[in-house]
Amino acid sequence: MIIVNVYEAKTRLSRLLAQVEAGAEIVIARRGRPIARLVPNIEMPARRRLGYDDGEYDVGDLLDPLSEDEVQAWYGKPIDPETP
Repeated sequence: MIIVNVYEAKTRLSRLLAQVEAGAEIVIARRGRPIARLVPNIEMPARRRLGYDDGEYDVGDLLDPLSEDEVQAWYGKPIDPETP
């Protein structure tokens, strides 16, 4: 395990990352106290695929516009089409 201070980590980041890719573990310290660790082989979260349930569900008329009666029942009064 390699320990470097923050300044050295900032100035040598590319070299340190190359060492991490080669398998080294690097600890970054501030005033002698470890604050972070660079480690190889991080696991990336799996990418979510959009729309993979496409066609699996039937929403029927759920997406159709409401009738005037349904709108009045929902709001409890007629809706004035002139009001924004």
